[in-house]
Amino acid sequence: MGTRRDGPALLEIVVPAYNEADRLPEGLGELCDKLAGLAVRAEVVVVDNASTDGTADIVRSWDGPVPVRLVGCQRRGKGAAVRAGLLATRAPYVGFMDADMATDLAALDEAIVLLREGRPVVVGSRRHGRSVVEGYALPVRRLGAIMFNRIVRDLVGGIADTQCGFKFFYGPLARAAAEDLRTAGFSFDVELLAHCVRRGASVTDIPVVWRDHPGSTFSVRRHSLQCLLDLARIRARAGFRMPSVPVAPIIPVVPIRTMFAEREPVKIVLEKGLPSTSSAKSG
Repeated sequence: MGTRRDGPALLEIVVPAYNEADRLPEGLGELCDKLAGLAVRAEVVVVDNASTDGTADIVRSWDGPVPVRLVGCQRRGKGAAVRAGLLATRAPYVGFMDADMATDLAALDEAIVLLREGRPVVVGSRRHGRSVVEGYALPVRRLGAIMFNRIVRDLVGGIADTQCGFKFFYGPLARAAAEDLRTAGFSFDVELLAHCVRRGASVTDIPVVWRDHPGSTFSVRRHSLQCLLDLARIRARAGFRMPSVPVAPIIPVVPIRTMFAEREPVKIVLEKGLPSTSSAKSG
């Protein structure tokens, strides 16, 4: 059953894009084809992050099997673009992923199942024991990522990989966390997850197949210092060392007809410091 265009979307996926005219058509095509095969109404939100090429024109002229809309964000930075995209969503479930689709879209099936089961935050993790990682760029970048994630694990619910560009949320939670997001650069994932954890949400990591693609806008040489400064600001705003929230275990994937049975989305309390949901399991 293909994705229907009528009625509100159950799932909206944000794709931040800065000068992605070369890679966006292929990635957007893969994503739309995947969503069209799901028995759920879905939409894609592409955020043009002050591009100077034809990124916006590609989105405006896009004609595919699922709706794709354009959101503009003149403030430079991936964090700023994701914030703008999440705040433009309305669906019960939302997420974001990179324009190059480095994370295999097969992980989307498990992410949706977990969201429907009541997990408020589901993230892809390249350090999961069942993940497959191909061509992870330079060794110094891999080492830097490991050190980075060890520094911030207490802020983000204990997950081992905060920077994989594949994250999904209960919609109202994501929009509330995005409203508080101040980090515009590459460390924004840490702050976004910290805002979710601060609201009592558990974080579930899932295995992914991840392939490195050339053309990444992140540079170890140019961006490492800014990332460290951003982390210092995030910790300062947190004000204290936050307790680690256990990562919820992976639960079996159920058939797609079961996961889209007629049920109301699990309600999550968004007040700061209160439990997130009674159905999110911790172990």
